[in-house]
Amino acid sequence: MSKMKGTDRNAARRLALLWGLQPWSGRKSRADLSIEKIVSSAVDTADEAGLDALSMRRVAERLGVGTMTLYTYIPGKEELIDLMLDSVYGEMTRPANLPEGWRARLEQVARENWLLARRHPWILQVSTIRPPLGPNSIAKYDFELTAVAGIGLSEIEMDSIVDLVNGHVDHVARRWLDATQAERESGMTDEEWWELNGPLIRNIVDDAKFPTAARVGVATGEAYGAAYAPEHAFEFGLQRVLDGIEAFVERRQAELARKAERL
Repeated sequence: MSKMKGTDRNAARRLALLWGLQPWSGRKSRADLSIEKIVSSAVDTADEAGLDALSMRRVAERLGVGTMTLYTYIPGKEELIDLMLDSVYGEMTRPANLPEGWRARLEQVARENWLLARRHPWILQVSTIRPPLGPNSIAKYDFELTAVAGIGLSEIEMDSIVDLVNGHVDHVARRWLDATQAERESGMTDEEWWELNGPLIRNIVDDAKFPTAARVGVATGEAYGAAYAPEHAFEFGLQRVLDGIEAFVERRQAELARKAERL
């Protein structure tokens, strides 16, 4: 039997932490500190300075305790990030009364994820290929699947559609984050960048050699006042993704109707 590698050895411990099933350390806890307080402080740190700036030491300093004190609550940074991600997933609105129709429900799912990424950009730096599987992560996934439940899709198709919608949000949010970082690092807004570069592009680019690029590039730059408009990309892309899903759902429902007629 092969040995379990890396973080796989700690899977049970990480799940226990996420679900609050057992303490990490047998040492006596402080009355003024808790896992929830540590996670909240870590989220604030990442919101302000980014995930690269997050460390157990920095969170401990923010809380006014020794770094080693945190390790009696949480084994390390990886487990802390799991807890942080699951915590912010709990912020997502999951109303009991859902909008009418799967399309409106999926749109709500997309908008909730978009808003979450804008509030906590550091989540875009966390790989969710192997998600933390905490209570809020599971609740989020269940809510998202509910958007396409009972419309004639298989379980695999339901999962794939939710993944497709969230993939669009993730892509646009990452582009938004890139634009935000470029603005911070350059000290120049997108509008200022376009005001500087737009006239140069129009003077340099040969309209005869690159007619389509010249026409479209200038038109979009003038429309957005920037090279890229995240809000437009999110809205336009979301509707096109939903259009494609609608065609797929209609085809599936038509297939089910034909099968019902043959019975």
